[in-house]
Amino acid sequence: MTDTTLEAFARGLPKAELHMHIEGSLEPELMFALAERNGITLPYKSVEEIRAAYAFSNLQDFLDIYYQGAGVLITRADFRDLALAYFERLAADGGVHAEIFFDPQTHTERGVAFETVIDGLLDGMAQAEERLGVTSKLILCFLRHLSEESAFETLEQARPHLAKIAGVGLDSSEVGHPPAKFARVFKAARDLGLKIVAHAGEEGPPEYVWEAIDLVGVDRIDHGNRALEDEALTQRLVKDGTTLTVCPLSNLKLCVVPDLTAHPMRRMLDLGLKATVNSDDPAYFGGYLLDNYLETAKAVDLTRDDLVVLARNSFEGSFLDEAEKARRLAQVDAYAAGS
Repeated sequence: MTDTTLEAFARGLPKAELHMHIEGSLEPELMFALAERNGITLPYKSVEEIRAAYAFSNLQDFLDIYYQGAGVLITRADFRDLALAYFERLAADGGVHAEIFFDPQTHTERGVAFETVIDGLLDGMAQAEERLGVTSKLILCFLRHLSEESAFETLEQARPHLAKIAGVGLDSSEVGHPPAKFARVFKAARDLGLKIVAHAGEEGPPEYVWEAIDLVGVDRIDHGNRALEDEALTQRLVKDGTTLTVCPLSNLKLCVVPDLTAHPMRRMLDLGLKATVNSDDPAYFGGYLLDNYLETAKAVDLTRDDLVVLARNSFEGSFLDEAEKARRLAQVDAYAAGS
């Protein structure tokens, strides 16, 4: 299959995105527009200067500029525009469903109300479903470099909005902040009926993945690359059918892998892991959902059938109800059979 044929097939393939930080979809052009709208002076003179700053050598380098960029998000309309810009790109990539992360602490710590953030995102989500036919769910993430107390405060702020939140997650600086640090917060969230996810095994060790599944009881693992270093852990993830929300271009940009040809996606599929493809922070990492599918396919020799498996995994691992999952899976199968 030629690159052009594979691209056409991958673009038309119905798929979901399960690992995407909405603040990480803030493109420099929108960053400048929102800064002007809100009277904020950025430490960059041009879009090109911002993009030049995206030369990360590790997760912390990225996070420093990520939090700085988020400072232009002030009003409900800002968060709506941010969400809608992402969904337009997702729809163009053939994405039909997304479960997006948002980091309320990034905003509440600088004086933006929790309600401003969530109401703006929900506005964008509603418009995306109406205009683009793209469905979505919200996952509230706790910043792991902050305290357990801060996470509990954020969960309390979320209480009036629980009907609009599908789950809670854990992101930011992984090393030195194991999932166990937040086990009590996650139990409280579980008791409120929320699904549980956590970043583990990106830069952190396999032990963090063990903690996420055994101490926290996650419904899926975000990243999980380093789980492959532990054979028993890998077997456990296969046996449990745990979904891994893998982010290939992010892994490359943050030097988790030295080259995309060294990415473990091929091995994950061969081992029977329920891997999915996602974009993580696409504005910063140089690729949205389709880019991740295509560049990974080219780098590690994924076939058309492999892409279908990845698309199916994205719906099977989603937090859609069983009837909607079945409908989406039938769409994937019908597309694959007719292409």
